[in-house]
Amino acid sequence: MLTAEQSVLMIVDVQGKLAQVMQQSEQLHQKLAVLIQGAQLFDIPVIWLEQLPDKLGHTSEDLAQILSKTTQPIAKEHFSGWHCDEVKQQLNTLNRRNVILAGIETHVCVYQTCQDLLEHNFTVHVVNDAVSSRELENKTLGVQMMLNDGAKLTNVESLLFELQHVAQGDRFKALLKLIK
Repeated sequence: MLTAEQSVLMIVDVQGKLAQVMQQSEQLHQKLAVLIQGAQLFDIPVIWLEQLPDKLGHTSEDLAQILSKTTQPIAKEHFSGWHCDEVKQQLNTLNRRNVILAGIETHVCVYQTCQDLLEHNFTVHVVNDAVSSRELENKTLGVQMMLNDGAKLTNVESLLFELQHVAQGDRFKALLKLIK
């Protein structure tokens, strides 16, 4: 079972015009918003990535507003977030072995980030309803490639209720409001 104390959320490249042309873009943004707010509810640190923001644009405004409450974006050039020194530093400082992975595109940046994290002994939990690609086949293939390599698959609600563990308390009440 996942615990908040051993987890970090990584949001990959949900930015610019590309974020708007993802499969089910509106639903993706809604799920990401719930996921990010849920992570904040559990005090899970968030690593927020942007691929070449000067060229591709910044994170979708609605998500950036939520993310900026607890973190700032990390610009990257490589498809994989692992190749960014600031990402490695944050992961080392946090010393948490579970990475909850979400963002775009599933078959490129999310996949390559997942690969590198797995190779460096992190347990990766891919949030299926919080990842996307422009084409459904690419998302499906990207998820399958990550699973084949050892990632675990989850969805926003399953993940948040797994972190909660118990159906009581103020955080549980806040969680129910968040997912409804």
